[in-house]
Amino acid sequence: MARGGGDTGRLIGQDEGMAPRNETDPADPAGPTDSSAAAPRRAARPRAAAALPPLEPFVSWDFEALRPPRSRSADYNEQRLAARRRLEAIAKHAAKAAPKEVKLEVRTSIHNPFPAVNGGRVERLWAYVTRDKAAKARLRKTLGADLAKDLDQAYKNGYLCVALEADALEVSFRIHQDGWYDGRNLVKRVTAEGVKPLLAILNDLDGYRLQLADWKGEWICGEMGPEKLEEFFKYYEPGEHLLSVQRRWPATEAVRSALLTPEVPPVLVEELQRLLPVFRYAMWSKEADFLFG
Repeated sequence: MARGGGDTGRLIGQDEGMAPRNETDPADPAGPTDSSAAAPRRAARPRAAAALPPLEPFVSWDFEALRPPRSRSADYNEQRLAARRRLEAIAKHAAKAAPKEVKLEVRTSIHNPFPAVNGGRVERLWAYVTRDKAAKARLRKTLGADLAKDLDQAYKNGYLCVALEADALEVSFRIHQDGWYDGRNLVKRVTAEGVKPLLAILNDLDGYRLQLADWKGEWICGEMGPEKLEEFFKYYEPGEHLLSVQRRWPATEAVRSALLTPEVPPVLVEELQRLLPVFRYAMWSKEADFLFG
C-alpha cells in the first residue's frame, strides 16, 4: 500500500490485481442516532471539540471473525465490534481532516448477525464518511419529500468507505444504486463540462480503479484517456448501477501481517483524503448543483 502517490515506499503488500468488490450494500441501521439535551436556562458555554478516538492497528481477528462459519456466529460479536471501532476511528480522523467547508459525518455497519439486515451473517464491516445532516436537509429540499425518502440512510448518499473482509481491505468512494441523485448529478456534470475535469481527478488516484457494478471493464485510474472515461459513461445508469472508485489490498493469512502494523491506519486516513476530490466533484451540493440542470 503506497502512502499517497506512487513514489513512496509501500507499507503493506502490493494491491495490484486484487479483484474489485461489487456488492449491493445493505441498509445500515447501526449508524449513530442524534440526541439533544433540554434547553438550558442561560446561554450554554461553547462545547469543547470531541476528542478523536485513537488509531489502533488491526489484529488478525478483525479479519477472521468475518470468515464463514464465524461470520454467522454471535460468539464473535466482540471481535467484530472491536474491528468496527477501529474502522470508525479511521473514518473520523479522515472526516476531521477535511477542509472546513466540507461538513461530513461518519456511520458504521452492523457487527452482529441479524437476519433482517445482513441475512444472519457479517462478512464485511465498514465505516462510511458522507454528507452531514445540514447537507442532507438541503438535498431533501431540492428533491422534495417523495424523492428524498429515507435520505438519512448513509448508503442512499454517495460516500467514502473503509472496509474489511476476511481476505481483503478496501478504501473506496461509492454511489449506491439507491443514491441515484448523486449519480445523476455526476452524469449531468460530466455532460455539461466534458470528461476532462473528472479525468484529471481520477488519474491523480494511482492505485485505484473506476468500477461499474460487477462489470469486467478496465478503467484504471492513472492510465485512462478521455475515450476510456467516455466509454464508462456510455454504460453507467444512475439508479441501476453501483459506481465505485476503489482500491483493495489482499488480507489472506499468508500476507496479512503487513496489514497489522501501526503505520497502516494513518495511511488509510490519507487514502480516504485522497478520494475527497472525486467525492466533492460527484456529490450534489449547493456549489455543484447539476441535478436538474
